[in-house]
Amino acid sequence: MPIVELHVLEGYGPEDKRRLGEALTDAVRFVVPAPPEAITVMIHEMPTEDYYRGRTQRSGAPALPDPKELVHSYLAAMEARDLPAATAMLGEGFVMQFPGAAPMTELQELIDWAAPRYRFVTKTYEGFDAMQSEGAPALVYCRGTLAGEWPHGTAFEGIRFIDRFEVNGGKITRQDVWNDIAEVKGKA
Repeated sequence: MPIVELHVLEGYGPEDKRRLGEALTDAVRFVVPAPPEAITVMIHEMPTEDYYRGRTQRSGAPALPDPKELVHSYLAAMEARDLPAATAMLGEGFVMQFPGAAPMTELQELIDWAAPRYRFVTKTYEGFDAMQSEGAPALVYCRGTLAGEWPHGTAFEGIRFIDRFEVNGGKITRQDVWNDIAEVKGKA
């Protein structure tokens, strides 16, 4: 039964601690073949007045937003065509790549590119997966199916998709999209 002890400065809320506990449990499971209920995570808080680094009393950094929740909120804003809300979630140097398209850096480019391809698209999510590697952005994959309407008004559904996002500093900096829309449209 693995036991992980973590010391954090006080000030992190219950949601931040829940996310830490889940992330540490998942990290242990990458190496140790243990079910989640066999892994114990203990989080100890340290008062900030007891923390020094470089002879200076310091405070902890605020928790980053959950990258899965950030991506889900972004996708919801895009589906609602709330471009200002979606744009607010994007970081400097944002780029997105869709099948058969040149890289795009502005959300309006995507809207314009998609206009002759379909009237609208909605997503049904099967899951979101997030991971972090040393020195790299957080990665979020979401997967599921697309439904919508072709330009001539015929409905479609059940088209597989996977989106990959890079999240740096709580902002989305890259989106890569893979889906079967061209294959299904070719048969429509």
